[in-house]
Amino acid sequence: MNVLAKKSVSDLDVSGKKVLVRCDFNVKMEGGVITSDKRIVASLPTIQALLNKGAAVILCSHLGRPKNGPEAEFSLAPVAARLSELLGLPVQMAADVVGPDAQAKAAALQPGEVLLLENVRFEKGETKNDADLSKQFAALADLYVNDAFGSAHRAHASTAGVADNLPSAVGLLIQKELEFMGAALEAPKRPLVAILGGAKVSDKIGVISNLLEKVDTLIVGGGMAYTFFAAQGYGVGTSLNEPDKYDLALEMLQKAKDKGVKFLLPIDTVVGKEFDANTESMTVDSDELPDGWMGMDIGEKTRKLFADALKGAGTIIWNGPMGVSEWEKFAAGTIAIATAVAESGAISIIGGGDSAAAVQKLGFADKMSHISTGGGASLEFLEGKELPGIACIDEK
Repeated sequence: MNVLAKKSVSDLDVSGKKVLVRCDFNVKMEGGVITSDKRIVASLPTIQALLNKGAAVILCSHLGRPKNGPEAEFSLAPVAARLSELLGLPVQMAADVVGPDAQAKAAALQPGEVLLLENVRFEKGETKNDADLSKQFAALADLYVNDAFGSAHRAHASTAGVADNLPSAVGLLIQKELEFMGAALEAPKRPLVAILGGAKVSDKIGVISNLLEKVDTLIVGGGMAYTFFAAQGYGVGTSLNEPDKYDLALEMLQKAKDKGVKFLLPIDTVVGKEFDANTESMTVDSDELPDGWMGMDIGEKTRKLFADALKGAGTIIWNGPMGVSEWEKFAAGTIAIATAVAESGAISIIGGGDSAAAVQKLGFADKMSHISTGGGASLEFLEGKELPGIACIDEK
């Protein structure tokens, strides 16, 4: 799949047409109030571009995981209200997804107007990529645009099935994801350095394996590192590790050696007595973790080692924290990496989730070239997997 050959919004003639746009409005809410509108804001360039070109825009998205059809707490009504404020024009809200109200409002929609359908997961067939539901989505519009990168790894009716029935393109948000991440994997400015953190090796086996084919340096921190240490026969105390992945860890180390990839693991570790934000802690060499203690963050010497490895990098991909970064006491490693990436001058791509949160919290967001909007999707993309929500889009 040549992701850069996919049609984008700018390749479509949308004047006077109805365009169904799959967005990612899966926002955080508390008691019906939106606590972060970042995902809504991220969708604005595509919506605005379509309105400017004379389209009637029909938006759809999921929110949360409703179990039994329509549930008031998962309604997208608060999103419609916030969108209305951000766009400076009224956003109509359909009372259903593809039912009589959605059909009537879509039929009456004029160029320059915006309609938001109710939560697509209120329809049982959505997550099953039901063919009939896909056709019902398609019947509302003339064209389909997918701009929900966070859901592009799911083959659902509103992310993939609908594209079988309408001319399709990716939105500006997905286009940016593909340009940055696609280029980083296919034609990176070298040296290419990848930093992987997070808890488990099992979550990132495919990513490590794929990146070892492409990177010049691979840095591994976070809970994943202890599986690599244990596999090599070092004591890891009570640290998180996966004994069933030892063979794989050794295989990866050997693969790096064979390919001439520099593979960096922590050389010192901040350990804690128990998994607690205020536990007693100390720093030890990584090959000398004492019994009864667990690794919680990378140590000071490792922070310097990793930061030095980022100097002079052409492209940096970072996915996953270096320790239990949500606790202040064990966030120093993740902060050090975020700082080093920000100061590197490299093309920097931050995979979603915790690394994105760390970068934003530290105020480094504007120093990064690209912060991905999709945690699971960006991981699968880095793994080299085909994303159904992008594979289904028409080629240029």
